[in-house]
Amino acid sequence: MDIFLLILGFLLTLLGIIGSFLPVLPGPVTGWAGLLLLHLTTIVPKDWTFLGITLAVSIFIWGIDYIIPAWGTKKFGGSKAGVRGSVLGLIIGILFLGPLGLIIGPFLGAFVGELINDHKNTRKALKAAVGSFIGFLLSTGLKLGVSIFFVGLFLDLFWKYKDSFF
Repeated sequence: MDIFLLILGFLLTLLGIIGSFLPVLPGPVTGWAGLLLLHLTTIVPKDWTFLGITLAVSIFIWGIDYIIPAWGTKKFGGSKAGVRGSVLGLIIGILFLGPLGLIIGPFLGAFVGELINDHKNTRKALKAAVGSFIGFLLSTGLKLGVSIFFVGLFLDLFWKYKDSFF
């Protein structure tokens, strides 16, 4: 059973990396599930503090993933209409375009929101849309970084107890 949990846990941590790019998988949370499975083996001692901290980090990153594109819009001079458009574009983009909608949705939503707010200022609308895209890149980078870190933690723990597994 320990080998099964080890393999499944490792696959989940790898899936966490993939989930950093796909909106249907919460990358860091999926990677954390792999760490949990490793700790559920009879070989690796349960460290509830470690699991609690890594869970808190993964939930935090998962939550701010939906906020950062709107923040990017605002930082690049977008109005409330651009921020709302970015969030609405994210939701609509994911619903109709799937993973591609995660990139295109906030960009177009911020652009359209700014155009609705100020019909003539396409430069401002484009700047806000670029801010939304940069926010997307930042949130994806954060998810990817945490997910890779979780794989590293998994491998470090496995390496520490590898002789007991085999």
